[in-house]
Amino acid sequence: MKLTIEPAHLSCEMTEGQSLLEAALAAGINMPRSCRNGTCRACMCRLETGQIRYRIEWPGLSPDEKDEGWVLPCVALPLGDVVLWVPSVRRFSDGAGV
Repeated sequence: MKLTIEPAHLSCEMTEGQSLLEAALAAGINMPRSCRNGTCRACMCRLETGQIRYRIEWPGLSPDEKDEGWVLPCVALPLGDVVLWVPSVRRFSDGAGV
C-alpha cells in the first residue's frame, strides 16, 4: 500500500497494521503530531482519496468533520492506497523519524 502526502508530493509504502502517521514517520516524513492516540487533533488532515479504518472506536472527530473528509492519521489504518492533504509536512533533515 502507498501513502501519498500532498501538496508536498511525498510518498512512502505502508505495511499492514501501521497507522498513516507511523508509516510517514518511518519514511522520514515529519507530520504534525502530539498524543498519537486520537485525542489531541494535532495530526488532523484531509483524506483526499482512499479509505481508512480507525484503531479506536471513536477518534476525536465530529460527525461533520468525518463527513468533510478529515482524519486523524495517528489512529487511521489504510484499507489500500491513500492520499492525504497535509500542508505543513516536510522531510526530516537527518532522515530519522521519531
